[in-house]
Amino acid sequence: MTKYILNKEISPEIKEELKEYGVLTQTLLVNRGIKTKDEAFKFLNPSYEKDIYDPFLILGMKKAVKRILQAIDKKEKIVIYGDYDSDGIPGSVVLHDFFKKIGYENFENYIPHRDKEGYGLNIEAVDKFAEEGAKLLITVDCGITDIDEVDRANDLGIDVIITDHHLPQENIPKAYVILNSKQEEDKYPDDMLCGAGVAFKLIQALIKEKDFELEEGWEKWLLDMVGISTIADMVPLRNENRALAYFGLKVLRKSRRPGIKTLLRKIKVNQQHLSETDISFMISPRINAASRMDVPFEAFRLLSTKDESLAEELSNHLNKINDQRKGVVASMVKEAKKKLEVRSFGTVIVIGNPEWKPGVLGLAANSLSEEYQRPAFVWGREGSIQIKGSCRSDGSVNLVELMTSVKEEIFINVGGHAEAGGFSITHEKIHLLEENLIEAYQRVKKDKKTDNLCVDAKMSLNDVNWNSCNEVEKLAPFGMANPQPTFLFENIEISDVQKFGKTKNHLRLNFKDSNNRLVSSIGFFIGDKDFGFNLEPGKKINLVANLEKSVFRGFPELRLRIVDIQEA
Repeated sequence: MTKYILNKEISPEIKEELKEYGVLTQTLLVNRGIKTKDEAFKFLNPSYEKDIYDPFLILGMKKAVKRILQAIDKKEKIVIYGDYDSDGIPGSVVLHDFFKKIGYENFENYIPHRDKEGYGLNIEAVDKFAEEGAKLLITVDCGITDIDEVDRANDLGIDVIITDHHLPQENIPKAYVILNSKQEEDKYPDDMLCGAGVAFKLIQALIKEKDFELEEGWEKWLLDMVGISTIADMVPLRNENRALAYFGLKVLRKSRRPGIKTLLRKIKVNQQHLSETDISFMISPRINAASRMDVPFEAFRLLSTKDESLAEELSNHLNKINDQRKGVVASMVKEAKKKLEVRSFGTVIVIGNPEWKPGVLGLAANSLSEEYQRPAFVWGREGSIQIKGSCRSDGSVNLVELMTSVKEEIFINVGGHAEAGGFSITHEKIHLLEENLIEAYQRVKKDKKTDNLCVDAKMSLNDVNWNSCNEVEKLAPFGMANPQPTFLFENIEISDVQKFGKTKNHLRLNFKDSNNRLVSSIGFFIGDKDFGFNLEPGKKINLVANLEKSVFRGFPELRLRIVDIQEA
């Protein structure tokens, strides 16, 4: 059973320091490590002027700007090479929009195909750029590990500017310059920018260095793309990232991009009230669907186009393939579960099918890891010579450590981080994978922590009001390092249980406060028996939930979002 952990009471000294704020705001701030008046003011009042740092503080920025301006002056062919996800694609749009705005035409955007080309730079693409006369290659959200590919570009007379945010390895590419504030010698005040964030800093620096006769502050319109990436890529929403996400949402709510406006209309998201949740669960999956199911460049076209009819066509397309993606993953997970029912499996799940699409394996692995509470390795091939796979951890092991600890030379290559990763392997060795992973797991596993759920505060149903909601919203946007506040409601009685949705797979629980006022809570993709006991009217429960404002058809509703339920 999950144990609820409440933070300690705030000390009198901190209460005095934060006395200008309400009790709930004080609690939420302290729970996030914010204990002084100055820290609180900075956190609650993001400022573009104060919180967005000088781009030239990033190591190598002067050199990068000088090389790009040189390319512009000489009218050299520039290639912008972006990753195929919801960080690299919006980041590529940032650079595209800048070059279009200044009237520079001798450039192209390139997004690699996930299945055919894989992650990062690839030599075939570099060869193609050289044949087409490219002299400068700028990466977005990739490149920091592409040593051979950068060497090939150098040999072919192409200068490479890497803009990336992934962790540099012991050996780094011999690029013309690398913009990545995670480099050891880099002293930039925030080393947790996403890929689009680094690209935006490059644009800021270019505008600061040269007068392109742009209207003052034009670059702020690019923050819609930076906001999507900062939230979707799950970087910590603190320091500069908080400002980028905060102002990114503001720009998104006013964005004039036909692709954004059309997509939001299609998925029934009110643009004026768009939230970080809409980005995570509605926008980002559709951007990623392009690479998982089709051609990632289609997502780039949607976000960058100024053509209303093309935006309509591409919005329909991304919506369609996102629905297909859901069906493919569901079918894959269903097939995997059937196979696991009839065979034994150990501490690590390894399962696959040559027909499974590599682009969606990570989603299936995540579902299986959650279902069976162990690391899951899922593989497919779909026409590729190599078998490709994705893996997800249950928290009991670092996946990169696990894969690199396999004794035999099983893998062709591996990558990722502690919780999620990818791998490739030959068909001849796939039958050895499970046995070797289980053996390695015994050596590198760590003790799983007891399931604890940190709760920000206890609340009564009477506290579910607009004043509380307004205090919570002061801390938005929520995400990594600034989680959405959770509240514990103890010993509350269910007054009504409802199932809703086309297939009745969503749950609504209603309660009454001491004034007989209706308080609703909802949970998506959960049922009335998912918590180990029946949920029924008259039943008393302990509920952990988020406080959220829903704006459906323009009508604001205050409700609770279910996180966990236990019997009282």
